[in-house]
Amino acid sequence: MAIAIRKPNEIEKLRDANRIVAKTLNYLRENVKAGMTLKEVDAMGEAFIVSHGARPSFKGLYGFPASVCTSLNEVIIHGIPDDTVLKEGDILGLDIGTELDGWFGDSAITMPIGKISQKDEDLIACARDSLYFAIDIIEEGMRFKELSYEIEKFIKGRGYQPLVRFCGHGIGKKPHEDPEIPNYLEHGTPKSGPKIKNGMVFCLEPMICQKGNEPVILDNGWDVVSEDGLRGSHYEHTVAVINGKAQILSSVE
Repeated sequence: MAIAIRKPNEIEKLRDANRIVAKTLNYLRENVKAGMTLKEVDAMGEAFIVSHGARPSFKGLYGFPASVCTSLNEVIIHGIPDDTVLKEGDILGLDIGTELDGWFGDSAITMPIGKISQKDEDLIACARDSLYFAIDIIEEGMRFKELSYEIEKFIKGRGYQPLVRFCGHGIGKKPHEDPEIPNYLEHGTPKSGPKIKNGMVFCLEPMICQKGNEPVILDNGWDVVSEDGLRGSHYEHTVAVINGKAQILSSVE
């Protein structure tokens, strides 16, 4: 496993790509409403990315047909936009990637459509809170497996399950690079495997299931749901390790 160490100027290029992702997610969060179709959401996101001088990097990636992953209700990740109409009480995962001058950005949120139930508020909060918990505890010298272990404990402590066989990842000149970062401890102990170092840039993305954590891929070959058939949630940030701590690159600030 070769995990890249980025120079400060390279981190700034990654920050530029990720800032456009953050702006796009904020734009969609403010403008997506009940009555819109998922294809309309995708078109809005793509137009916004292009207007800021970037390329929507998910479009065509591994054959994905759209610019925005629109994961509705039971779909946790990789939802393909279609003609489904959003309605009050839905929850919608939005996962967006950009490419700017050869560098990639990636981030995701799960947002409410209008007023949602307290149960769904809690579900979304688990994904969001576990992400920020993970970012806060990162420090140089920590092992990636230890980070995965702590994320798993946090998610299970909230009464949920991390989706298995999908994970966070490195990012740079490619949208997906080493290392893979599961949201659960897989193989070995928390004190095994590679260490986090200054200059590393990677994506953390908790994917939350309610009961069962085994993924089921739907007939379109992309939409991932949980075996339990219940709603899920997903949050993601790209972070860089700078001066021993994780700094969020996928933010507007």
